[in-house]
Amino acid sequence: MLTMLQNLKASNISNIQVSEFILMGFPGIHSWQHWFSLPLALLYLLALSANILILIVIYQEPTLHQPMYYFLGILAVVDMGFATTIMPKILANLWFNAKAISLPECFLQMYVIHCFVGMESGIFLCMAIDRYVAICQPLRYPSIITESFVVKATVVMALRNTICTIPVPILAAQRHYCSQNQIEHFLCSTLGVTSLSCDDRTINSIYQLILAWTFMGSDLGLTILSYALILHSVLKLNSAEAMSKALSTCTSHLILILFFYTIVIVMSIAHSAAISVPIIQVLLNVLHSVVPPALNPVVYAIKNKELRQVLYKVLKVHIKSN
Repeated sequence: MLTMLQNLKASNISNIQVSEFILMGFPGIHSWQHWFSLPLALLYLLALSANILILIVIYQEPTLHQPMYYFLGILAVVDMGFATTIMPKILANLWFNAKAISLPECFLQMYVIHCFVGMESGIFLCMAIDRYVAICQPLRYPSIITESFVVKATVVMALRNTICTIPVPILAAQRHYCSQNQIEHFLCSTLGVTSLSCDDRTINSIYQLILAWTFMGSDLGLTILSYALILHSVLKLNSAEAMSKALSTCTSHLILILFFYTIVIVMSIAHSAAISVPIIQVLLNVLHSVVPPALNPVVYAIKNKELRQVLYKVLKVHIKSN
């Protein structure tokens, strides 16, 4: 009789579908995690203001109306969208203890995060192709990398990421979530959400793996190939000045690409190896949503001479007018 009651209780629990998730934040440090709110808020404000400044400068300065800077402008929009998808919810969690998130809102956030991460990866590939043609095929650059190319490449990347990531939230929504609804995270990561399901989530893991290797893997592979060809071409230049100039145009791209993919690869390894320090995974996810958007425009402003000069001119005029 006791066994029957226990089985009935277990059956009733398994049939309960939770109506919302609770985002607990950093695992193990819930009592003092609010101290992270100030640096995260400052990084978010830096990301918004720096990227908006980049967009204004590119729009207003005719000399920057070039494919390379168009891609930089698109990257700025993607960065702001990515950070804004995540940071307001994190700050509301830290400041107002707003931890609850409905299932539809959670799955929507999951979808948008995947879209923006894939879009950023795709734009980095487009920027690598732009630099490859500019350095390795300079005479053909004006006929290949046109405004039409920028538009088509951006549309293809947008369609790729918006369509192919649709199954991610759909598959997650098809899982059955019973009793446990606390996510040890600040956002609705696929692994964090599906790990709460009471049924088999193998299909989710398989699709996530296919998506990562097909898109992120191919983007990274082609980006590495582009820069390998660029390096091979640059090393054949006789002039040290020409070599330095060619490499300087790629330095800012490489710094951002290395930072972006390093965090992605480290997070993937951490998930695959089931590292027993979950706070590291959560911290990397949070930093990945705000540090690259804040860092990208700063690196470009410092490393790109042409952009740096225009920014200095704009700021100088603004200070004089005041």
